[in-house]
Amino acid sequence: MKEFLLGLRLLLGSGRGTRARFLLMTVGGSLGVCCLALVLTIPAILDARDGRAADRATVVFPGKPERDRTLVLERSDPHGSKPFHRVFIARGTVDTPKPPAGLSELPSPGEVFVSPALRDQLKREPALKGLLPGRQKGTISPAGLTDPNELYAYVGTDRSKLTGFGATRALKSFGTGYAPVPAIEPSTLDILRFTLGTLVLLPLTVFLSVCAKLSAASRNRRLAALRLLGLSAKGTQRVNAAETVAAALLGALLGLGEFWLLNQVMARTGLPGLKWYPADGALSATTLAVCLLGCPALAWFVGRASARAAAASPLSTRRTAAPRAPRVWGGLLLVTGLGIVTGYCLTGLTDRPAQTTGINTLLVPLGVLLTGLGLVLTMPLLSYLLAKRLARSSSLTLNLAMRRNEVEPGSAMRVVTGLVLLVFSASLAQGVLVEEDQILRPSSPSQEYGLSLSGLSKDQQNKLRDIPELRAHAMVMEPPFDPQAEGPRIPARALVATCGQLAKMVRRLEGCVDGTPLRLTDPAVTEEPVAPSTVHLRQGDHRTSVKLHVPRRQALYWGYDITSVDAPVLYPPSKLPPGALPATGSLILASASDPETVRTVLDRIGAIVPTADVDPVGINIDALQQITVIETLLAVGMIMGLVIGVAAFLVSVTDRAVERRAQVTALSLIGARPRTLRLVQCAQVVLPLALGLVLALVTGKLAESSYLVTGGGEVLWDGAGIPLLTVAALAVLIVAVLGTLPLVGRRINPELIRRD
Repeated sequence: MKEFLLGLRLLLGSGRGTRARFLLMTVGGSLGVCCLALVLTIPAILDARDGRAADRATVVFPGKPERDRTLVLERSDPHGSKPFHRVFIARGTVDTPKPPAGLSELPSPGEVFVSPALRDQLKREPALKGLLPGRQKGTISPAGLTDPNELYAYVGTDRSKLTGFGATRALKSFGTGYAPVPAIEPSTLDILRFTLGTLVLLPLTVFLSVCAKLSAASRNRRLAALRLLGLSAKGTQRVNAAETVAAALLGALLGLGEFWLLNQVMARTGLPGLKWYPADGALSATTLAVCLLGCPALAWFVGRASARAAAASPLSTRRTAAPRAPRVWGGLLLVTGLGIVTGYCLTGLTDRPAQTTGINTLLVPLGVLLTGLGLVLTMPLLSYLLAKRLARSSSLTLNLAMRRNEVEPGSAMRVVTGLVLLVFSASLAQGVLVEEDQILRPSSPSQEYGLSLSGLSKDQQNKLRDIPELRAHAMVMEPPFDPQAEGPRIPARALVATCGQLAKMVRRLEGCVDGTPLRLTDPAVTEEPVAPSTVHLRQGDHRTSVKLHVPRRQALYWGYDITSVDAPVLYPPSKLPPGALPATGSLILASASDPETVRTVLDRIGAIVPTADVDPVGINIDALQQITVIETLLAVGMIMGLVIGVAAFLVSVTDRAVERRAQVTALSLIGARPRTLRLVQCAQVVLPLALGLVLALVTGKLAESSYLVTGGGEVLWDGAGIPLLTVAALAVLIVAVLGTLPLVGRRINPELIRRD
């Protein structure tokens, strides 16, 4: 305890430099703790969403609905790119269940309970009221909603209006042990946690260690003086740990306060695809324990370890003896990790790539972690070897720069490791996005949307066709349904489109001629017998009809796996009477299939026809929401990793400049020009950083490829991400150069040479 108090007294009485260093350590620690709390809280936010979804989930009786029981019918439709959930309830007289979470009572016939977001949407789009028959009785409380933006409604109705639907069931109760549609699938959530840990927690550990080792040379000389005055070796280590623990504890308290403010702001503004209630992001006991106990504990061990050399050999520290060369055991970790990930990459070149099953579920993450950790611990050794090699150069700038890095190779890890890890983690995050993109969206480059023509006016159809993101559009004419029709042949349907429009909706088209009806044939699909049919048309207030025959002349097309282009007849639009539209059929819109375009098109469709039943062919709106959440969380992780990496770099470079003022002053007094000194400072940082970034690019792509190979997707080698990562690495180098140039002061103070 005496040593701890002595450390605090030295902290308060050692001048402005020590107090400034303590403030820098505290602010840096608070930033790190804020990021740590955010990472630890993200799973809690997702769990809270899923928990509320589970509390309101319906539990039904098996089989057909029994008499006098409460009936329930659930509907989930896309409204733009968001799901719109409706739960129709018809009260019964037997075993009436309790109301779901968020409601105080079940709705009676003609009553509607809506979420606040749906209430606001109804004001903007009154046409939506047609989907909610009845009057608004109240709103659903947050306990019954996954997030503030959810479109959800409970609609009370009569039993007679639900008995005709096959999906109607007898309601047993509300609430299950699992969410029907989780925010993120459990397997994906595990991958996301691992990726966020690599993106944030690994750089964060480095950053907190950097903050705990600020002004290491000055502190070591001071600790060596205490050791020479008779303080024990362990006591000297505890004196140093006192300052780091005090800074870490104060920084942890400030960081938790910063996180509380950040949670309040972000919960109200939200992120793309992700919004939550402030209570969801409340600090849990585990998060408080990790931040308030774990960070000071890390600072304690780092503080004691950094003072070990001064306590063991005070005379060497006072005389600034050259430290021993870095050990190679960090390189062994890197080689081991690379061996694992490279082995999995090589299996991707065979006919049977490795899968994420059995022992592979442990080896792949282990290989990635060992590679990242080895990359951190190898930086001092690489910096030492690079400096030793380049120090023999005849260039004065390189000689001065590399001799200093040769003497202090450990400083390279503190300065450049955060940025190196950022590039390594970015590659891994890119692989996760590629893998999830393969799983959650169709492989077709074209995405189609089907809308029934019966609910669309001519003006709405024109507006839908004019959506900028569309690549093509067409109509499907269908004959009216005839329950008396018999026979083995099905009535003919026709696709109304030009050859150019059809070509944009299929992989390949041959033999198409505009202006004449054609028989459409897909060689990959077995043809069914088709009978002639009559299609009714609307021409203003008049009704007319067109007789459809199956022409002999055919056009071959190769369609995508999931498509609406399956009509046996291609009918040219020029053959329709002027202003005529099919009475029954559908409007098909086609766009690119990337998630951003799909979300934009769905939102535009929802704005034009809010009540239309849109069929996004082959796509799941919940999956589209899920990939949005994943992209958002990875973007948040990348931003936090960038903040931590840049903060670690700026703190370390500034600390190096302050620590080396005496050396810079000495060089200035013997005639070194400021330009030379700036180049020396720049070379000391940029050369190890460039070496680390090249290694991060190589190891990151190998780690990403090992993940993609074992993921079982079609994309095993993400070559498209290499240019982006290369540009990011070049940007990091430019930032590093600009960050080091101002660190050589213009004023020369000779007293810095004698100041201890």
